[in-house]
Amino acid sequence: MSSDRPPIPAELRRAVLVEAGHRCAIPTCRQYPVDVDHIIDWAKVRRHEFDNLIALCPTCHARKTRGEIDTKSMKQYKINLGVLTSRYTDLELRLLRWLVDYAPGRGRPMLPDGMYWAVGDLLFDGMIELREDGWLLPSGRPDGPRPISFHEQQATERRAKYVSLTDKGRELVRRWFGAKPLD
Repeated sequence: MSSDRPPIPAELRRAVLVEAGHRCAIPTCRQYPVDVDHIIDWAKVRRHEFDNLIALCPTCHARKTRGEIDTKSMKQYKINLGVLTSRYTDLELRLLRWLVDYAPGRGRPMLPDGMYWAVGDLLFDGMIELREDGWLLPSGRPDGPRPISFHEQQATERRAKYVSLTDKGRELVRRWFGAKPLD
């Protein structure tokens, strides 16, 4: 860092970190710790502005520096992060990531009755759906899901619903992870 470069003001730095949840802004990464980096390099812009700052882990920062993540993608990740964090809670965004990254082959997550409010915006926007049918992955069984019995189904329906991504939700995640504009 050049000696004539002033530090990023603490309030601005804090705003960028809060926007990203103190995690890497690259949606397929989300690691921590992170630092705040300029999307368009400081040497070109010579100013600190919120729209040009992004939280990156050391690995993604190095990938950006090497040109493996281009400026256009960085700008879109920043825009998408603002859109998503203004609309969805951290819990909802984690659920979207989980449904894409972990749920295939591991069974669908269940949402306890009375907790639907926690994913209300995803439900309202048609990104996820709650279903009564499906499979139950019993704890302690790594070999995969099994069909649930009639009695288990009745008990489960009173307590929980299965959460699934809709086609609209899959498209949102595809665009988000692919650094494409969100509609």
